[in-house]
Amino acid sequence: MNAQPRPFWHPLAAGTLLGVALLLTFAITGHGLGASGFFARTAAWLANAIAPEWTASNSYFGPFVRSGNPLASWISWEIVGVLIGGFLGATAAGRFRLGIERGPSISAGTRLLSALVGGVLVGFGARLAQGCTSGVGLSGAGSLAVAGFVFLAGFFAAGFATAYFTRRLWQ
Repeated sequence: MNAQPRPFWHPLAAGTLLGVALLLTFAITGHGLGASGFFARTAAWLANAIAPEWTASNSYFGPFVRSGNPLASWISWEIVGVLIGGFLGATAAGRFRLGIERGPSISAGTRLLSALVGGVLVGFGARLAQGCTSGVGLSGAGSLAVAGFVFLAGFFAAGFATAYFTRRLWQ
């Protein structure tokens, strides 16, 4: 690990490479980028392992299991690649370390609980919107779909409002 971490990439360079990656993903796989579908598929897989009859008859999970193993999908490999790539990139840049990022007036437990609650709410919203920020936002906006731009505006507005109220709550 480097003593001094490398600087972050310039935003224009990072955005350009993300755009190229998105274009290549569309061209090679026929799909955009996304992540929330993997978690829905994982939930379907777990539900099927616990209660197969209920899962098969469930209107949400049923379609995932009727076509075979819910994890046998391109999105599962995308998530594996994101995890490996993120680890390798952080390690190469000297930025990999274990820890809990938090402010001075919040405990580690409160930070973890708020991250869990926020993650569950964002995950629910992502499935309700039929995609996450990368699926609806990046892939939608990348294909010039109005819904992609509306979603991104709403997501950022909700994020700013939540950050404002969260900071007021813990200060």
